[in-house]
Amino acid sequence: MKKGLLIGFYVLIIAIPLLASWYFVGHPRIFWQELGSVLGILAFAMILSEFVLSGRVKSFSRKVGMDATMRFHRIIGWCALIAALLHPFLYESTPTTGPWPWDSTRQFAVATDFAAISTGVIAFILLPVLVVLAVWRSSLDYRYETWRRLHGLIAAALVGLLLHHTLSAGRYAAHETVALLWQVMALIALLTLVYRYLISPIQQLGKPWKVSRVERLSERQWRLSLLPDGHPGMDYKAGQFAWLKLGHSSFSISENPFSIASAPAEGPEICFVIKELGDFTSTLGETKVGARAYLDGPYGSLIVDGRSEPGVALIAGGVGVAPILGILQQLKQTDDPRSYRLIYANRTEDQIVCRDELADDNPILVLSEPTEGWQGEVGLIDQKLIEQSFSDAEFDTWLFVICGPVPMMDQVYQALKQKGVSDDRILLERFDYD
Repeated sequence: MKKGLLIGFYVLIIAIPLLASWYFVGHPRIFWQELGSVLGILAFAMILSEFVLSGRVKSFSRKVGMDATMRFHRIIGWCALIAALLHPFLYESTPTTGPWPWDSTRQFAVATDFAAISTGVIAFILLPVLVVLAVWRSSLDYRYETWRRLHGLIAAALVGLLLHHTLSAGRYAAHETVALLWQVMALIALLTLVYRYLISPIQQLGKPWKVSRVERLSERQWRLSLLPDGHPGMDYKAGQFAWLKLGHSSFSISENPFSIASAPAEGPEICFVIKELGDFTSTLGETKVGARAYLDGPYGSLIVDGRSEPGVALIAGGVGVAPILGILQQLKQTDDPRSYRLIYANRTEDQIVCRDELADDNPILVLSEPTEGWQGEVGLIDQKLIEQSFSDAEFDTWLFVICGPVPMMDQVYQALKQKGVSDDRILLERFDYD
């Protein structure tokens, strides 16, 4: 129900420029030309909305989930691209001299002024480039930071190009109220960039962190701990994540998202469990105690606080155990009366982190490649293991939190659905964890 309401609200917001155009101008063109105008209007509105969807709005992150927001961001990107590419081909040939004296609303004319059309043509070329670079980013041989700079610059350029094209070539935007609406929407979109790359870094600059501990947990996994430097710390919930800048200015775009592996009840120190994967994570062992860091957060919706279910099932795979560790500590530190059970899967035994800390929780440990003498579960977290780990009453009433590789989460999700667990009692965020 909540998802449907949010989508309905989004559609209403996107439709505002179109509804305003029809209300203030009216006199629609013939069908195909009007459809071309409609697609152009909706494409521009969707492109502007993308700035808000990708702007790390914390209220969205808490209520909807950052992963759901970003998936929606990608879907809308494709929709905007299709609408924008169709838009110019739906106009029929019309006189280039118009409008005629009796055609005050330009109902029978399409602008062909070079200056008005040229910005639209450039945007027509740039938009597919923007989408292609985003979709195939992981397959292209360049750094994430390079892609992020390009993505932001091209997106900002698109706003300027499309605003000029809309105001100079758009029939409906010739009305001052519609033109003002487009200008306000474009300003809001660009302000999200100003907030992201200027205001937020200034805020982070006033709340620095320093590295308090760097611990090797396994061959390729580390625990990085930070203490607030001159401020109270971060107001977060167990299970959330933050963007970390380490060894860079607060204005740097070199940052990585990591789940918080500590609990608010433990104090102001924040811990991350991080696996070596990329350029940044492979240098964690070189980090010195006292090094300066900056955090942007908290984000995420893997939050069990305030839930009414009598029990919490925590199902983790690999480094996806990070937010689970925070949730476990919060449950124990606050003497939470709810029952809980942990299933923790890895490929090999030496990848299990914080084993001593988890011993009292009687976790169900699972290995896909066990060595001889392994006493725990073998294989994957599949339907059989899920069914033998929980009772029917627990399937009917407990909250299930899943975190790990996407294939593992999908498999566990399907297993839970087979047992009748409703979506509102399944918490997961589909990210590729660093």
